Amino acid sequence: MNERVVSGQPHSEDEPNDRNLRPKRLEEYIGQGKVKNNLEIAIAASKRRGEGLDHILLYGPPGLGKTTLANIVASEMEVRIKTTSGPAIERAGELAAILTSMKKDDILFIDEVHRLNRAVEEVLYPAMEDFALDIIIGKGPGAKSLRLKLPHFTFVGATTRYAMVSAPLRNRFGSVYRLDFYSTNEIVEIVRRTAKIVGIESEDLGLLEIARRARGTPRVANRLLKRVRDFAEVKGDGIISSRIAQEALSQLEVDSLGLDEIDHRVLRTIIENYEGGPVGLDTVAASISEEPDTIQDVYEPFLLQLGFLARTSRGRLATRGAYEHLGIPYTKGASGTQESLFD
Repeated sequence: MNERVVSGQPHSEDEPNDRNLRPKRLEEYIGQGKVKNNLEIAIAASKRRGEGLDHILLYGPPGLGKTTLANIVASEMEVRIKTTSGPAIERAGELAAILTSMKKDDILFIDEVHRLNRAVEEVLYPAMEDFALDIIIGKGPGAKSLRLKLPHFTFVGATTRYAMVSAPLRNRFGSVYRLDFYSTNEIVEIVRRTAKIVGIESEDLGLLEIARRARGTPRVANRLLKRVRDFAEVKGDGIISSRIAQEALSQLEVDSLGLDEIDHRVLRTIIENYEGGPVGLDTVAASISEEPDTIQDVYEPFLLQLGFLARTSRGRLATRGAYEHLGIPYTKGASGTQESLFD
């Protein structure tokens, strides 16, 4: 699943270039206008008062720039950032060691914060609220609680599953920002910037062709740009034109809207096996041999964004747009669709 060329999840091939391509300042950051403006105000106000930032929670589909924004915040605040992930912190003591090494106004960034275990979360609560660390010394009746003061720090959490972040943890964030899919024009600007940094020769129509199929996700756009560059060097003159981009992306089985073979399988399963739905998520998952969570978190967000799928109380429903995109005659009547959506 992670190795799909249109997956927003990071690939092993992405990491070497990601560090060089990430913008370092908010003025260099393309897209996410509302989030960017709010962060600019918060950072300016904090620097004027000489205080640290409130804790920040960033959420949205993978590949939209949550890690990049966390690093930009640290850069703009001119402070250090410590980066880790929820699954990497297995015990409360590991988090305590990180917290006690923080300096004043440092940023602690935890990716996949929804995967923190509850024991670790319990350590975070007083740290976020009171900037204190509660340590239990001894066991049984003789146990004593010791409170260590921590310097003011800013906790930046990132998650692709906002609903799975526990309510007590969510409530302790001062600012919560949702990152949305990027527009085609924004993606064009991103791949143009990447092409300039990497030294790729390209035409505007070629970049537009890549942007249209990037699923509104910068990570996917940069990955497609690299694949198309390889194709252009081997099959063309090294310049990414509209024709070269179309041929390369067709060979990668990425269609005109950025859907790949797995997206087609999901839609065709619902349409051909279950008459367009509604059909339960577990049933769809079993039919294409995937995990329900993978379908819900990885495949569905973009299909919902395109309006090709609808989530109903009775299951998933393929819309008229999905039929038309796949070239399948739409046989369900309007009344039947309304009945499925609202029963």
